[in-house]
Amino acid sequence: MQVPRRNSSPNPHQKRMRAVHYSLLLTLYSLLLGCRSTPPPTPLDQLNAQQMHGHQVFEAHCAMCHYDRTEGPLHGPSLRGVYKKQYLPSGAPATDERVTATIQHGRNLMPAQPNLDPQDIDDLLAYLHTL
Repeated sequence: MQVPRRNSSPNPHQKRMRAVHYSLLLTLYSLLLGCRSTPPPTPLDQLNAQQMHGHQVFEAHCAMCHYDRTEGPLHGPSLRGVYKKQYLPSGAPATDERVTATIQHGRNLMPAQPNLDPQDIDDLLAYLHTL
């Protein structure tokens, strides 16, 4: 006895529904990727005097361990978008107070910077807000 063969090709409605599902999945995937990207830092030529001085402080005291304008770790985590996220890489809230405490007292492998002038720290924070 021969079993009748079923037509294995999808009908037009099934094709349309499959295309809609793929489109929705692609859109959702694109949105999820977009949510994870960090907006670009403010260009250096658009920084004000305080932010520019903060950039100089960063170069002198932070750049040997942290990237500022690119993502990914150097010896410490990148600081790009540090204030555009709710939490710091340590899990602490991304606030000026927590960042200042980390700079002054260190954390884990990050050495303390207790001798930085308070104005230098303020300028550094202003710069970090532009990343």
